[in-house]
Amino acid sequence: MLPIRNPRGSVLPIRNPRGSVLPIRNPNNGRMAQRRASRRRVETVASGVAELVPDPDRDTAWTLLLDGAPQSHVDLADPTHLEFEYVRRMAAAIDLAAPAGRPLRVLHLGGGALTLPRYVAVTRPGSAQRVVEIDGPLVELVRQALPLPNNSNIRVRVSDARAAVEGMRDSGYDVVVLDVFAGARTPAHLASAEFAQQVARVLDPAGRLIANVADGPPLRHARAQVATIRAALPEACLVADSAVLRGRRFGNLVVIAGRTPPPIAELSRRAAGDWFPGRVETDLDRFTGGASPVPDATAVPSPLPPEGLFGNRK
Repeated sequence: MLPIRNPRGSVLPIRNPRGSVLPIRNPNNGRMAQRRASRRRVETVASGVAELVPDPDRDTAWTLLLDGAPQSHVDLADPTHLEFEYVRRMAAAIDLAAPAGRPLRVLHLGGGALTLPRYVAVTRPGSAQRVVEIDGPLVELVRQALPLPNNSNIRVRVSDARAAVEGMRDSGYDVVVLDVFAGARTPAHLASAEFAQQVARVLDPAGRLIANVADGPPLRHARAQVATIRAALPEACLVADSAVLRGRRFGNLVVIAGRTPPPIAELSRRAAGDWFPGRVETDLDRFTGGASPVPDATAVPSPLPPEGLFGNRK
């Protein structure tokens, strides 16, 4: 997971109902800050240096960073609290994949701190969920420090995402969530038409792929990824900040794709009503601008975020 908007700073921006930003100072005193700093956990894992940083405003919440880049945020007491806006957009797509509360078969490619699996376990009890995460030491760190609730029905497999998908049966999942980053980049072998076809194969005919794509101006990678996904799952839309969709800044674009049309009206309502409003793009022929699906032979990783994007941390 790679949230582009860094959610933490000395001043916490909160949007009021009229859309303006109200700066609210962190209320913690120095003693509380020192206590929480002492809970910070740093370990070397397969993909780099992992840090679990306690949330200064939510006593049961943590941010996972890998090599300094925020990857996940999770509140153990309230898994429905989703700190990163792109995760809220992915959660909205899951919410709209079936009537509220109905259990789903969900495959998560990329684990992090298991934010969305925890969310689904609470909002759709009884859902059968499998997580594929390549970093075994990271999986163990999260299991120990941020344990899953009992009877969550979340199984975690340590494996490469593509290798795992290629060994799965047809039509086994209602939702596939694709949010894989090696450091700050999505690996090339998970950005090809051949991989998209494998994901489509394991999806139920009425299922949805929900993919996080990170890119910036001129959105060359995002345009190619949308074309690549649509070659396998043609009914699709994008959800992102307007500035990102227009190619004005680096950010996260959420691709929602399947074989049946996505619920555009409700996705648009949810995106517009968020703390950080987003926009749904449906004219993907215009967005892709003639980009072609990317085969394995020419697939490349997603671009690196601009230097200094996540700010300075202490």
